[in-house]
Amino acid sequence: MGAYIARRLLLVIPTLLGIMVINFALVQFVPGGPVEQIIAQMEGHGDVFEGINGGGSEVMEASGDSDYIGSRGLPKEFIEELEREFGFDKPPLERFLTMMWNYMRFDFGESYFRSISVIDLVLEKMPVSISLGLWSTLIAYLVSIPLGIRKAISDGSRFDTWSSGIIILAYAIPGFLFAIMLLVLFAGGSYWQIFPLRGLTSETFDQMSLGGKIVDYFWHIALPITASTISAFATLTLLTKNSFMDEIQKHYVMTARAKGLTEQRVLYGHIFRNAMLIVIAGFPAVFIGVFFGGSLIIETIFSLDGLGRLGFEAAVARDYPVIFGTLFIFGLMGLVVGILSDLMYVFVDPRIDFEKREG
Repeated sequence: MGAYIARRLLLVIPTLLGIMVINFALVQFVPGGPVEQIIAQMEGHGDVFEGINGGGSEVMEASGDSDYIGSRGLPKEFIEELEREFGFDKPPLERFLTMMWNYMRFDFGESYFRSISVIDLVLEKMPVSISLGLWSTLIAYLVSIPLGIRKAISDGSRFDTWSSGIIILAYAIPGFLFAIMLLVLFAGGSYWQIFPLRGLTSETFDQMSLGGKIVDYFWHIALPITASTISAFATLTLLTKNSFMDEIQKHYVMTARAKGLTEQRVLYGHIFRNAMLIVIAGFPAVFIGVFFGGSLIIETIFSLDGLGRLGFEAAVARDYPVIFGTLFIFGLMGLVVGILSDLMYVFVDPRIDFEKREG
């Protein structure tokens, strides 16, 4: 197993390098870099895209102030100084190699527009995304696994039919639409004001007791977690059901029943470990998927300042250190989680040997 892990770790390097190369190359063709953002703001355009589309002339003419710096244009020396400050006076290849050398030493630099290091910025936003990802994944597993087992046992029954209908309906509802519905119903929209409208904690959180902090925390995340979890039930529940049904039909189950074992003993003593292999081993990947995917809309609707909004704002502002720094960090985490998923397979079922499979 050690040799397999070593090979997987070595594959992380070219894979991560490929991710960074592709994204860095794409960014070179995107108009409106950080220098253009600053120039557009100083010239009074407000948005770099207005200047690109030719909307700046009307803004400058409307200002009517000859002393305004935007009406005179920015000195060439000032623009060159901006380019040197951001490193754009160097060729793209040199900038990329310098960036990757710094990243290999886990030096991700500072945000162009926030005057804070990328690591500190990620750590600042991390609690929100961890709260959404961790609790959504745990709740999805705690509900979907028992439900999937029950559906497998009672396959074709009335319970199986109507529960499948509800699950598919929940899966079909977009997460943002369900989030808005929750706000309208339970956050003072048009009906009840049971849950808070925004934030992860109350303003008086620091003055609360330990029990009060716990209650306040779960009170704030109840609606966002519900909205982000609703679509995860379908896939996980049906995966659990199908996995159990496949195992139920195998010969070792028939043999166990022929020996006179009770259904509970057959189900949880023989079927459970084999059936749950794919479900439990996929936990790290599911968590990363919930952690990184689809959080932007939920965070925006519930006014949560997490990694989703951070990435979106960095992309809009062309804050390249934040964009590439978070891409490197999350790409590395995703690749490591893939290895952890394989280790989870071995942990759940020691009979699995990836080295023999590769051989």
